[in-house]
Amino acid sequence: MIKTEHIDVWGFEHAIRGMRKSYNSMDRSDSKFTHNGTIIGDNDLALMKGLYKAGQSHRKWARQVMVSMDVTAPLYWWKQFDTYKVGTTANSESTMHTIMSKEFDASDFSFEATEKVMTSEFLEHMILVLNELRDCYVNFDDYVERGVIMEDTEKGSIFKTLIELLPSGFLQTRTITLSYENIFAIIEQRSHHKLSEWQDFISDLKCLPYIKTLTEKGENNGQLR
Repeated sequence: MIKTEHIDVWGFEHAIRGMRKSYNSMDRSDSKFTHNGTIIGDNDLALMKGLYKAGQSHRKWARQVMVSMDVTAPLYWWKQFDTYKVGTTANSESTMHTIMSKEFDASDFSFEATEKVMTSEFLEHMILVLNELRDCYVNFDDYVERGVIMEDTEKGSIFKTLIELLPSGFLQTRTITLSYENIFAIIEQRSHHKLSEWQDFISDLKCLPYIKTLTEKGENNGQLR
């Protein structure tokens, strides 16, 4: 399970201006930039696509087009996304604050594959155990007073136990910022990945302005203009 929302794209005007400077061809630029959005002209688009096809070292313009979005995904996916460190920034929900804000329920996890293998009773029991640990941490003093846990038990050890047992399917939301160059790398490297979350994420990325036109074969043949 993966969800993207609150998407914002900016930087095309500066990227195209810089791209044209390299060719001393500002007079050939035909894009329109208004407060209502960006319309990239045929000449600029052909140059962008030609540089895209020429490779990473040639398409410097792609490093100047930026995207911000909120992504909700399981921890096991975030571990792989974190390999894209250069040119990306992320702010995430605090795991501690998220866990302490409410009890766990099934909507907090991605169990798409697990539901096909394990029984619903197993998943319900797992969530029950997590909630018991959470309640023990939140109401630690009461648990000690009632003798449910030993007096010499450290409160921090309860939280650490909860974190150690937290399934990698736990959903976390992050606000990420990355460049079109990062997006091109993700599409090139992850399009055939086993995890369905990558396929869904790439489908969302291809809905961003001009991504499909730039990365897929079409009417524009990518000739430099």
